[in-house]
Amino acid sequence: MVSEGANSNTLIIGSTGFIGRFIAEASLDSGHPTYLLMRPASPGLSKTTHTIDSLQDRGAIILNDFLEKVLKEHKIEVVISVVGGERILDQLILLEAIKSAGTVKRFLPSEFGHDIDKADPVEPGLSMYNEKRRVRRAIEAAGIPYTYICCNSIAGWPYHDNIHPADVLPPLDRFHIYGDGTVKAYFVAGSDIGKFTIKTIDDVRTINKSVHFRPPSNLFSINQLASLWEQCIGRKLPRVTISEDDLLAAAEEMRIPQSIVASFTHDIFIKGCQVNYEIEKPNDIEVCSLYPDTPFLTVDECFQEFAKRAAVDVSKSK
Repeated sequence: MVSEGANSNTLIIGSTGFIGRFIAEASLDSGHPTYLLMRPASPGLSKTTHTIDSLQDRGAIILNDFLEKVLKEHKIEVVISVVGGERILDQLILLEAIKSAGTVKRFLPSEFGHDIDKADPVEPGLSMYNEKRRVRRAIEAAGIPYTYICCNSIAGWPYHDNIHPADVLPPLDRFHIYGDGTVKAYFVAGSDIGKFTIKTIDDVRTINKSVHFRPPSNLFSINQLASLWEQCIGRKLPRVTISEDDLLAAAEEMRIPQSIVASFTHDIFIKGCQVNYEIEKPNDIEVCSLYPDTPFLTVDECFQEFAKRAAVDVSKSK
């Protein structure tokens, strides 16, 4: 039996971020009663306000009360945390509320990247991973059923200098190629991160598992990504090598968050942290083996959409 029970009451924390928004949308699309725990929006954050309004219009229920009270009153069965790096350890407070409430059947902490127990970035990325590891160990010690989502990279150009691939298009002037450009990584569309995350929450096969997103069609080196983008825009771009030493120097500058991004870029495209290990059963499971009939968006499809946006941006600038 795959399902624990249809349409669990689901609380999402961090729903206005890039990945959080896709998870909230997928939860609503799947028919789960979806609750969003919100902090008061800061003045001027129109994008955040727009996201909240959009999700609320689609049926999300906005909450801003004390955690334990929220969990009990609304009989929350699934908690998904998508909080940012500066709030990772806040999840320890969330965990205490989950333990006290007694209603939660599954907790998905804020992971949504690499398998933090297998990856080994240099500082300052290592400190962030150590905080995430601390949260993992606390969840396991508490005996709360969990699922760790290891979705690898977002389908976009992997900038190393604190430019989120969701916020900007792939380059139109030149490529930065990391190392020799041959180390591969998995690239997953934000909508697919949301869709497959929600599939796992009522699936008994994912209880106390790390779920790895490794779609074979989306495994690319940085050289292959560059060639694909050139096909989409119909022209060649110059390539500039960013060496391992360049990335390490950027990480050592300890400019936050830029240096964290550089340390992760080094771990992905120099050390191969997404591909240098095997799936270890029974604690690890690959998402394609769980849902073989559910397709992923391909990187080509994502880049074609980026190319359309790039053409619009170019025409507007003329």
